[in-house]
Amino acid sequence: MKYHPINNELFIKNRKNFTSNMKPKSLAVFNSNDIYPISADSIMPFEQHRDIFYLSGVDQEESILVLFPDCPKEKHREILFLKETNEHIAIWEGEKLTKEKAFQTSGIKTVYWLQDMEKIMFEIMTQCDTVYINTNEHYRANVETETREVRFTKWLKEKYPAHAVAKSNPILQRLRSIKDNIEIDLIQQACNITEKGFRRILKFVKPDVWEYEIEAEFMHEFLRNRSKKFAYTPIVASGNNANVLHYIENNQQCKAGELILMDVGAEYANYSSDMTRSVPVSGKFTPRQKDVYNAVNRVKNEATKMLTPGTIWAEYHVEVGKIMTSELLGLGLLDKADVQNENPEWPAYKKYLMHGTSHHMGLDTHDYGILTEPMQANMVFTVEPGIYIPDEGFGIRLEDDVVIQENGQPFNLMRNIPIEADEIEDIMNS
Repeated sequence: MKYHPINNELFIKNRKNFTSNMKPKSLAVFNSNDIYPISADSIMPFEQHRDIFYLSGVDQEESILVLFPDCPKEKHREILFLKETNEHIAIWEGEKLTKEKAFQTSGIKTVYWLQDMEKIMFEIMTQCDTVYINTNEHYRANVETETREVRFTKWLKEKYPAHAVAKSNPILQRLRSIKDNIEIDLIQQACNITEKGFRRILKFVKPDVWEYEIEAEFMHEFLRNRSKKFAYTPIVASGNNANVLHYIENNQQCKAGELILMDVGAEYANYSSDMTRSVPVSGKFTPRQKDVYNAVNRVKNEATKMLTPGTIWAEYHVEVGKIMTSELLGLGLLDKADVQNENPEWPAYKKYLMHGTSHHMGLDTHDYGILTEPMQANMVFTVEPGIYIPDEGFGIRLEDDVVIQENGQPFNLMRNIPIEADEIEDIMNS
C-alpha cells in the first residue's frame, strides 16, 4: 500500500461499535471484493470492499471477517480468514498479509487461512441463531455484477437455511456516517493531496492546453504524495462541457476566454476527497464569469453555515434553493414571474442547478448515511452548488468538504485550497 499504516485503534473501535448493535447469539460476515477481469490475463486494479476495510483495515483480496461477540469460545469472537501466502505468490505478486501482520493491521488475534473457513464456520454456526449478511443498500447503488459478498451469502443461506438472517447495512449506514478523529485526519490528508494537485494546475493551465493534460498533472501530483488514484472518475470540463454534469471524456482543447470546471479529488488510504473548482483558461475571469462565480461562492458559503447538528437533508436543500433563487434573480437569469409561476416539484432555480448541494463523504465519495435522519457532529459533507448556463457557454461549480461540529459552523477540510476569484487569478498570473 502507498499509504502509511493506520492506527489499528480505529478498527478495534469500529468493531466494538458494530457488535454493540448486534442481536444476541448472532454473527456477522464481511467479504473482500473480487478482482475483476478485463480480458485475456488482464485484471482491474483491486479495490477493497469498504465495509471489511472499515472493520479490520485489511486491504487484500480473498479476505473474510467474522464477528461473533457471544461466541462461547473467546478466540472465535473475532476471526479473519486470509489467503495463505507462499514463496510463489511472494515472487510473482508480492508479499501478502501474514498472520502476525494481519494482527498488527487489525488488532484481531485469531487469523486462519482461507482453506479452513468452512470447517470453522460450521463450528460457530452451530452456536449462533442469527447471521448478519452484508447487502448494498446505498441510495445510489446500481450493481449488475454478482459480487463475492453476494456469492458468499447464497452459499451461507443454502448451507444453513434454518438460521435467521439480519442486515448489517442499517448498522453500518449509521456508524460509517459519523467519522472518528482518525478518519477525519485521513480525509484531511486526501484533501491536502488534492490541494497540491490544484495548486500545480493553476500554474499549468493556459490557452490551448488539453483537458487530459490537466488530468495528467493532477495524477502526477497525487501519485507522488502517496495517493494511488483519483477518488472518482475526474471531470475536467472546459467551455460548454461544464454543462454536462458527469462529463468524463476530458479530451477537448481549452480555448482562451473559456472556463474549466474541474471536479477532482485524491484518495488516501481508501478515504476520499471531493473538490470542484472553476478557473479561467486565460488566467482572468470576464466580468460576467466573475459575477456568476461569486454568486456560486456566496451560495456555497451560506449553505455551509446550515450544516449543523439536527439539520434535515431534504429541508436543507429547500433552503439552499431559496438562496440560489435570489442569486439567479440578481444575475438576470430568472425574473419574478419565473419564481411566481414555478412548479413546486421543480422550482425555477432548477433550470440552472439540477443537482443536490451536499452528500455524505468518507470511505466512499458518496458515502454511507441515512438521509432522512438528522445530521450529527463529525459527519463529513460536501457543499457543491453550481450555475450552468449553456446559452453563455460556461458552467461553474464550487465544492468543499466539511466536518459538522457540535457547535458553530462546520470545519472546512479544504480551507487551504484557493477558491476566491481574485486569489485564483493572482496565482495563475504570478
